[in-house]
Amino acid sequence: MKGSLIIVGFFIIGLLCGYAGIVDISRLGFDISFVALAVLIFLVGIGIGHNISELKKNLRTLRPGMLLLPLITIIGTLAGALAVSLFIPSRSIPEVLAVGSGFGYYSLSSILITETKGAELGIIALLANICREIITLLGAPLLCRLFGPLAPISSGGATSMDTTLPIITAVSGNKFAVLSVYHGFVVDLSVPLLVTLFCNI
Repeated sequence: MKGSLIIVGFFIIGLLCGYAGIVDISRLGFDISFVALAVLIFLVGIGIGHNISELKKNLRTLRPGMLLLPLITIIGTLAGALAVSLFIPSRSIPEVLAVGSGFGYYSLSSILITETKGAELGIIALLANICREIITLLGAPLLCRLFGPLAPISSGGATSMDTTLPIITAVSGNKFAVLSVYHGFVVDLSVPLLVTLFCNI
């Protein structure tokens, strides 16, 4: 949760600096958003590449049926976003699906959406995905009690391998730690693919 608040804090500071004219990115002579996106994707690639051998080793301990959890999370989230789009006539279905496809990965998804669809939808994506992480951090015990130990993992989306992992293991049990990391890894990989796909429809 602390990480989410820091991100929101930086966003607000940036908003105020832009509004007050303290920082004028138009004078830089290059697209700072694209540079930030390229650096972020590069760092994501390093993180995934660094941990891939350990992830492969841990996958051997999972039951085959558990490997479908990321797919179920993706389908469920997109189905929920599709349902929500019916109540937001001002936004197209692909735009709502693009926001939903962030799966809690607010930093990457909001930048991708801002690049292709504009700042307004990018801000919506940022807030929607931060809310997903906060709901998981605060609601994991209730989710586990009502829907079982896999519910907090699905709720965490892409964050189930990092920021929400401690609360997930605390409420679901340490035996679900490997599944949570695997789930977050797979969902994480789907974010740039699905967000880009829906943004370009």
